Amino acid sequence: MTKIVELKPKSIPARLREALRERTLVRVWREHLEPGSFTGYIAAVGKDRFLLWALGDYIGFDGLFVLRYRDVTRLEAPDHHADFLEKAVKLRKLMPELPIAFPLDDLQQALVAAAARAPVTSVYVDTEAENEVCYIGRLLEFEAEGFTVQEVSPHAEWLREPSFFGWDEVSCISMNEPYALALVEVAGTPPPLEQASADNRTWH
Repeated sequence: MTKIVELKPKSIPARLREALRERTLVRVWREHLEPGSFTGYIAAVGKDRFLLWALGDYIGFDGLFVLRYRDVTRLEAPDHHADFLEKAVKLRKLMPELPIAFPLDDLQQALVAAAARAPVTSVYVDTEAENEVCYIGRLLEFEAEGFTVQEVSPHAEWLREPSFFGWDEVSCISMNEPYALALVEVAGTPPPLEQASADNRTWH
């Protein structure tokens, strides 16, 4: 008698690891955090997080994002428009850096690695509003319960007081986003910090 084995659907981490191996263009949704989605290539995978080489709607490199598996609500692998997008990537001579050696299993190490790759890091927080909130700045120092950042405002002005972020409130970090790089280019050299309360955040 033939035994019928019911195949269970693959988990999100397993599908993302497969996408990394096969260099598959994917689309990722995190619908409880933001209304949009990410398209790109999986650049690295860890125990709780993965690194996405993001492709913007303008068909250009849109930054590297450290995302949590637990936040992924939907996944297309491959992306529904992968045929078109991959042809466009080749025509525009984009060269995704894949895979990338990146520490994903410790947020502090991930922040250090992000700071080494770009002049500013984007820090996304999921505890303050209905949707995820983004802050942009340069990493300053670590503390037992979190870390501090010198932020650059949406007006491309450096803040003179540090901002504190707790480890548990960070849902995502990113580096080399075009918007963040443009802000720091306009803002120029950061001014010296003033001693004050580290609760001085500026949304983007």
